[in-house]
Amino acid sequence: MLKIKPFCLTIILSFIVLFSYAQQLGTIKGKVTTSDGKSAPYISVGLKGKGLGNMTNEKGFFEIQRVKPGSYTVRVSGVGIENIEKNITVVAGEDKIVDFVISQNANQLNEVNISQGRVNKYAAKKSEFVSKMPLNNLENPQVYTTITKETLNDQLVFSVDDATRNATGIQKMWDATSRGGDGGAYYASRGFIVQAKLRNGLAGLVTSRNDAANLESVEVIKGPSATLFGSTLTSYGGLINRITKKPFEGIGGEVSYATGSYDLNRVTTDFNFPVDKNNKIYARLNASYNYRGSFQENVYDRGFFLAPSLSYKVNDKLDFTFDAEIANGTNTLKPFVFFYFPVAQLGFDRADQAGIDYNKSFIGDGIKQNYKSTNFFGQANYKFNENWSSHTSVSSSYSFSNGRGSYFFLVPNSVLNPGAAPGADYLSRADQSTDNSKVYTYEIQQNFNGTFHIGSVKNRIVLGLDYLRQNSDQLFYSIDTFDLTNKNGQDANYNDFNETNLAAFYSRLANDPSVVFRYPYNFKTNTYSAYASDVINLTERLIALAALRVDRYDNKGNSDRAGSAPTGAYKQTAFSPKFGLVYQPIKDQLSLFANYQNGFNNVNGIDYQGNTFKPEQANQMEGGVKMNAFGNKLTGSVSYYYIKVKDIVRGYNGDPSNPNAQIQDGNKISKGIEAEIIANPINGLNVIAGFAYNDNRLENASPDVEGRRDAYSAAPYSANLWISYKFNTGSLRGFGLGAGGNYASDNKIVNSVSQGVFILPAYEIFNASVFYDHHSFRIGAKVDNITNEKYWTGYSTMNPQDIRTFTGSISYKF
Repeated sequence: MLKIKPFCLTIILSFIVLFSYAQQLGTIKGKVTTSDGKSAPYISVGLKGKGLGNMTNEKGFFEIQRVKPGSYTVRVSGVGIENIEKNITVVAGEDKIVDFVISQNANQLNEVNISQGRVNKYAAKKSEFVSKMPLNNLENPQVYTTITKETLNDQLVFSVDDATRNATGIQKMWDATSRGGDGGAYYASRGFIVQAKLRNGLAGLVTSRNDAANLESVEVIKGPSATLFGSTLTSYGGLINRITKKPFEGIGGEVSYATGSYDLNRVTTDFNFPVDKNNKIYARLNASYNYRGSFQENVYDRGFFLAPSLSYKVNDKLDFTFDAEIANGTNTLKPFVFFYFPVAQLGFDRADQAGIDYNKSFIGDGIKQNYKSTNFFGQANYKFNENWSSHTSVSSSYSFSNGRGSYFFLVPNSVLNPGAAPGADYLSRADQSTDNSKVYTYEIQQNFNGTFHIGSVKNRIVLGLDYLRQNSDQLFYSIDTFDLTNKNGQDANYNDFNETNLAAFYSRLANDPSVVFRYPYNFKTNTYSAYASDVINLTERLIALAALRVDRYDNKGNSDRAGSAPTGAYKQTAFSPKFGLVYQPIKDQLSLFANYQNGFNNVNGIDYQGNTFKPEQANQMEGGVKMNAFGNKLTGSVSYYYIKVKDIVRGYNGDPSNPNAQIQDGNKISKGIEAEIIANPINGLNVIAGFAYNDNRLENASPDVEGRRDAYSAAPYSANLWISYKFNTGSLRGFGLGAGGNYASDNKIVNSVSQGVFILPAYEIFNASVFYDHHSFRIGAKVDNITNEKYWTGYSTMNPQDIRTFTGSISYKF
């Protein structure tokens, strides 16, 4: 059933207005040829000082669209060629033809194009965020993956969840819970849970699905990264940083509509325009309306996302940017099946043997929640001179949730009928609701970036100060068991678990603490940090990195909404060092790297002897090789890492009189290898491929899990692949197709002596897309899970994933 909401209609009307407005613009066309009369492909052609431009195609033709009427200077430029400029005048609604002849001949230009290597569209050569300074990947001793906008377009990616399929070693564990304070979906990286809590390097929480409407790219940064990013927004496995679209000089945009399986209806818009006549202020608006149901009944997600941004260039030294992200919606949680009883009592130890009806959600009507998240950002950049600059950033995040959070667990038959043989025919249906829960996060960050020399040694440095405040006002209330229903979904009571009955249940038993449990999660924390990082060019090919962070954490304690005095307040100081070394045996093509990276977590409480706990620490040692070979046609990395987490708090069994005693001496060892390749072997063909292996175990742990793999670590083996081909010449020019998929091995989500072992089986998921990309429109279609595989992911749970889905999309570019 087609679902069109007012927000959707607003975007459609905007499309009509923008289409009319686009007719007032002009187009610049032409051809660039070499000195011997041959076509000049892959040459940059742009409007000087305006930020508009394009690149010539295989036959040397170029086209610059959406140009306002007026006078311009068209510049032809490129590495190894002499710039050429021509003055032209653009008239509304007309095409302006302008041709160029460069001084190089065809053979000379071919060498230039090889050195430029601009056709590997899935690869990113540098990042401004990973090291908080512009740094080429081959200079950086840390491993990271950048998922580019070209990847997002070719795969019809609508969320960060979809984008992370292309990141080596990343596995989704849970879909977003949409609860206040969360950071969207839960993933596993290097044996640890990670969420997408950062946006352009700052706090930017989106509690629901992270919409891709305003994404320029996604950075997945590997390993403990507290030195530059702190501990609150990162994990020992790394972090996920969303890079957003920014206003640009010029006017233009795109309106898209997508539809597909399970009532998918999605409308997006991207509109960039000047605000003032002096072309110093530009604005950009990205927005989306998204509705999607499920192959399971009563499961859906409906919401809108609005992301305006504004840039103001005061002069050549000072500029400002302002951004916002506003998300609002309603959804139903997908099924989460937990394990509260030993696996031996269930009669099976694998998800594919559980017999739970895959197509059932096990909920009735109205079991839903409302979510909101609002993020505001601002940045001031000031350039003192060519070598020193200042970057002042502020972030304010607000997240809200109210409603139901259903979950289930398997109940052994022996619990209902003592003496029964192993087996589990029933699911217990339970709920954990949020009551107008709110979380506020504020961050202020000041960075000074500089370049200087000590003798002949070049130093690139960042000096930073960071203040992060979290203010939580959350209330969870829950029931452990609403009722039991047969796992095949055939019981007469199947539809009884609905909003009407659940609300009546809570109302009737609200004052019975043995049935309805309440968990206030009200706290305030302040984190004050200072850090410094120096990238040192010891020689032209040998680079060292040294960094240090000092972090002061101040937890004001937990309270409740009744205004009780906070309890459990504490303060801790942590130091986080980082070191790296890079050697390039082949300059700008091959680098050998090694790093030491640190992460930490603040821990509250005392041990069995009354000693105050100290921050938990994680230390990583990693080494490997990075490449950028054959003129950027082959990029990638191979690395081995070893992470040791120490000072983990665990139960202490040496004092029978105190069963809740704890000791801080636990360890976790996580090690593995990761390999990633991003290649462009021939023109038009692009490949992303990755493989990861993670082995981890708990040491000095409870006897129940000693020496075992952590049950929250995801599958030990994983792989990803995407191959895309786009025709750049002939009658099929602009037509492209792609195919690929993901693999994960068996995943032990229960792994202990007392509970046994429960496995989510290995899976292979195959996807494919086809598209036609024209300069004024784009049409695409994709199929996910082509083979209709039934598979599960889980964070100590079994969660059924989507079966085969179809999606179609059309975009108009103006």
